[in-house]
Amino acid sequence: MTSTFVGARVRAVRAVADEVRQVELVPDDGARAYPPGSHLDLALEVDGLPVVRSYSVVGAAPEDGAYRIAVKLLPDSRGGSRRVHGLAAGDRLELRHPTSHFELDPRRPGYLLVAGGIGITPLVGMAEVLARRDAPVRLVYAGRRRAAMPFVDHLRSLLGDDAVVTAAGEDGERLDLAAEVAALHPDGEVYVCGPPRLTDGVRACWAAHGRPARRLRTETFGTGGRHPTEPFDVEVRDHGLTVHVPRDRALLAALHDAGVDMVWDCLRGECGRCTVSVLGGGTVVDHRDVFLDATEQDESARLCACVSRAVGGRLAIDTGYRA
Repeated sequence: MTSTFVGARVRAVRAVADEVRQVELVPDDGARAYPPGSHLDLALEVDGLPVVRSYSVVGAAPEDGAYRIAVKLLPDSRGGSRRVHGLAAGDRLELRHPTSHFELDPRRPGYLLVAGGIGITPLVGMAEVLARRDAPVRLVYAGRRRAAMPFVDHLRSLLGDDAVVTAAGEDGERLDLAAEVAALHPDGEVYVCGPPRLTDGVRACWAAHGRPARRLRTETFGTGGRHPTEPFDVEVRDHGLTVHVPRDRALLAALHDAGVDMVWDCLRGECGRCTVSVLGGGTVVDHRDVFLDATEQDESARLCACVSRAVGGRLAIDTGYRA
């Protein structure tokens, strides 16, 4: 790994909700202060490939010299969450110190924090900072099951019961995003972290109320997918072969297993180096990247092989390989 990575020790691992584990990481060169909303990178090995996975840091500051991350075990995981859930106290790994592209603006007269699922993690630190400042803030949090929604009690103790709204899908509850946006101060800001459907819903409400786009801030949550993960077959026409992609393997990994040389880098759907051309139509592509824009994803002429996949059936691609 590059010199920006440092060794770290796993100090503790504990469950904070169903299928969610909090991991405390002590870097060899000491934990550093970071702005709320930050994430750190872990160097891992998944499917035999070296990968970097990013996880939001929990809390406004290190705790007794340790960074905290909370990771949900995902059934459709690309391997990162399984690897992190396998960590135990005393294990060693490499990390990159926290950085942020999701920083909190301290000058706003009101705040709305919106979380979906494990997207709550970067908002915990924001809530802690805003509570210390006694800033006007509401937090709304949606999840499939209450038992799988971490940090609710902590957030209620920080902000008060009236300022924290939760909605569990198992109870048939939904967030009233339009009402929350309407109630926010005209110069307030909203911070959103969650799956694409939630982010899209907030954006639509924000635009419908004529709010300025610069006051809506989102954290990338780009690999959850809009469809259930299914196995599929891919016809690699420039190589003259067909590859089966199991439910628990990425297209890129399946191509690698079959001896198809590919260029790749981030393995997170961000850099676009592993994009391939999609040939023909009829197969629905579940775009899980944040590299292609909305129009390109609708057209489905390309896909990012590291994260995106077909929704079952058969897909024909061209990798760009020419002998």
